Amino acid sequence: MQAIEISQPGGPEVLKLVDRPMPEPAHDQVVIKVAYAGVNRPDALQRAGLYNPPKGASDLPGLEAAGDVVGVGAGVTSPKLGDRVCALLPGGGYAEYVATPAAHCLPIPSGLSLAQAACLPETFFTVWSNVFMRGGLQAGQRFLVHGGSSGIGTTAIQLAKVFGARVFATAGSEEKCAACVTLGAEAAINYRTQDFVEKMKALGGADLILDMVGGPYIQRNLKSLADEGTLVQIAFLQGSKAELNLVQLMTRRLTVTGSTLRPQSDLAKTRIADALRAQVWPIINAGKVGPVMDQEFTLADAATAHARMETSAHIGKIVLKVGS
Repeated sequence: MQAIEISQPGGPEVLKLVDRPMPEPAHDQVVIKVAYAGVNRPDALQRAGLYNPPKGASDLPGLEAAGDVVGVGAGVTSPKLGDRVCALLPGGGYAEYVATPAAHCLPIPSGLSLAQAACLPETFFTVWSNVFMRGGLQAGQRFLVHGGSSGIGTTAIQLAKVFGARVFATAGSEEKCAACVTLGAEAAINYRTQDFVEKMKALGGADLILDMVGGPYIQRNLKSLADEGTLVQIAFLQGSKAELNLVQLMTRRLTVTGSTLRPQSDLAKTRIADALRAQVWPIINAGKVGPVMDQEFTLADAATAHARMETSAHIGKIVLKVGS
């Protein structure tokens, strides 16, 4: 099969098209013939040598895909051969075939193309587990998501809105802010010209903040929270270290938490998949939320797709067209 390999740590140019053996399904796994693969920030971190795959995972990048099940391992009852699925992957999505736990596969929602379906797993698993399962977002609460025009951001805005929260977002241009409002944000804050801390304080503070920026945002996020608010950290685009006065966590009863998805156990990911299947997939099937797509590239053009992502000019998800 053809696949995209990281030839050495570096920039997008280190992504090379190679031939690899097809994967075989292990116990409880399926093999998917990949039609489309999603492109995500962790792929770029892995390419740069900053995010190693977990033990036993493919060294190829790619954490989500959509396509047809063409191989079924022992112990698998669903999905079946020939089923069309989208799936969260431990790695290996930038290839014509990929193996993944069967329990991490979800059906293609009605009305969505394979390209659209490939945009779902990584962002929906991440947002649901962090905003709702970990962060406990409730209807009526004020929710702030940074990077509102990203794949994570566009998903978080829609889900928080449909479950009744008051949604606010930050983004880096007026075009991106407008996109956030169109998706359901009550207000979008251009972080280049406005201070999100003052904006949120004027509203009474955020009950929950989802952040992937880190660095100087960490202190600013704590200032933006309402009393008893929660900060959920999922990435650190500007660094993972900050000096904090923990007295404000105590006196204002704040919570700081977070997670990364890829290193979690198969069982933990299965529980997220089960929750999505029960609580979110019906909403997608009803057309109330869905993926926001930016651009599509061929598998051979993976380097160009990474370069596009790293400009941060995109709105929504970037995908690779892998198979017919």
